Order: sequence, then C-alpha cells, then structure tokens
Amino acid sequence: MLWRFGKHSFELSARGLIVGIVNVTPDSFSDGGSFLDAEAACAQGLKLLEEGADLLDLGAESTRPGAAPVSETEELRRILPVIRGLRAKTDAPLSIDTSKASVAKAAMEEGADIINDITALSDPHMGSVVASFRAGLILMHMQGTPVTMQENPSYGDEGVVQSVAKFLSERRGRAIRLGVDASSLILDPGLGFGKTVEQNLALLRGVPALSALGAPLLIGHSRKSFLGAVVGSRDPADRLSAGLAVTSLVRAAGARLFRVHEARPHREAMRMTEAFL
Repeated sequence: MLWRFGKHSFELSARGLIVGIVNVTPDSFSDGGSFLDAEAACAQGLKLLEEGADLLDLGAESTRPGAAPVSETEELRRILPVIRGLRAKTDAPLSIDTSKASVAKAAMEEGADIINDITALSDPHMGSVVASFRAGLILMHMQGTPVTMQENPSYGDEGVVQSVAKFLSERRGRAIRLGVDASSLILDPGLGFGKTVEQNLALLRGVPALSALGAPLLIGHSRKSFLGAVVGSRDPADRLSAGLAVTSLVRAAGARLFRVHEARPHREAMRMTEAFL
C-alpha cells in the first residue's frame, strides 16, 4: 500500500502515519485563536513534528459545525506565511486544508505538498490544480456545509456506511479522470461532518469496508464531540483517552492515517497496535 505524491513516498502496508493539526484560525472548535499568529503556528507545527507527526495539516478556515465561510483573500493571508515559515525549517510534507482551487494553487507554489479537500472536488478546478503539481489529495465526505451539516443528518435506508462508501468511491474515480494519480489519493469518511454520534460510531465499525475502496483511509477523530458524548466530556481537551482508543481500534481495522492534535500519544498507540498486529 503505497502513498506517493511529489517527491514523497510512504509505504503504508505495515506502518501508519500521524497527521498533526495546526489550525491558523480564530474559531476552530478546540484550539481557535491559539495559533492564529504565523510564528505561533510554525512553532506548533515544529513541536508536533518533534513529537512524532509524520506530516502537518494546516487550516486557515474553520470547518466546525456552524462555522461561517472565509474569503479567499483572508484564507491566503492566514496560511501563506505559515507555509513559508515551516518550509524554511522542515522538509516534512505539508497538507493544506482548503476547498478552494485558487488557495490550493497558491499554497503549492509556496511549497505545500498535499491538499485536504473536505468538499471532495466541489471546486471544478481543484482536480486539475492538484494534478498539475503532482500533489497528494485527501477527499472527505461531508453532508451539507459546516453551517448546516449538524441539522438532523440522515442517510435513509441505505445507511451511513454505504452512503459514504459510494460517495468516496465516486469522488476517487472523478479525481483520477481529472488527472490525479491514483497512488496520491487518501479517503476520509468525515467523522462529525454531517453525522450523529451513532452514525460516527457506525463509520468506525465500517472501517474495514471503507479501507477497501482503493485508497488508504484517514480518520479525523481527535477531540470531536462524539467522543465527548460517549465518555461524558464537554471539554475537547479532555477527550484524549477516548481518541487514543479510537486510534488503536481503527488502526487494527485497517485505517492508515490519523489526523490529531497530540502527536506523541497517538503515535505510540498506533505503533503499539501495529506491533500487536
């Protein structure tokens, strides 16, 4: 199982990857405002790499439930200094969490390697931009938009696992038709993006099926509200133990990448699970 993009290549057959989160936003659900300053964001990214993250995912537009959209100008103002600052100090892969092809292009011109598109090619130009840079591409499922996605999400008789699987398979095919290399693709079921607690748990149980869609599977569960609902924690920072349980369980079930706020404990949980396997 090879993930290949640009100058990077990761063999994922036996070893997964930790994706460290750096939110360059004032309103992200668990750390909004903490790293809005470019210098602070760079320092956090380097700290995550030192603690065991394999790559960083940088986001300049909050996608928490109810979040309002951010303009292209503002997104670029926030994210480009962080890319430049990190690229000057590390060769680690940098992923940019954006759904705008124009932002993706500007980010890759500054040295980004991967686009994490939570809207899975809703921008008709995104696929061709990614293909032209030979970038990595993460395609995520979301029902609705961040403003509306938690307003009674429903998946009908088909059920959430089958619905998400069909969507991700179709978007993977679309990306390939647009010229994106199949080996550069990652799929993400989008935990918390238009899903109830039970639907999130169903997707976690469905990881074996989702892992068989033709691309490595990324799980973004860190600090999310469904963990708090299960363990009774209102504070996102108190959900680490629940998150580590998910990392271990779904790594055993076939997931390969984990997008998290704390690198070292998740890496250790993942490596212990891999040793057990």
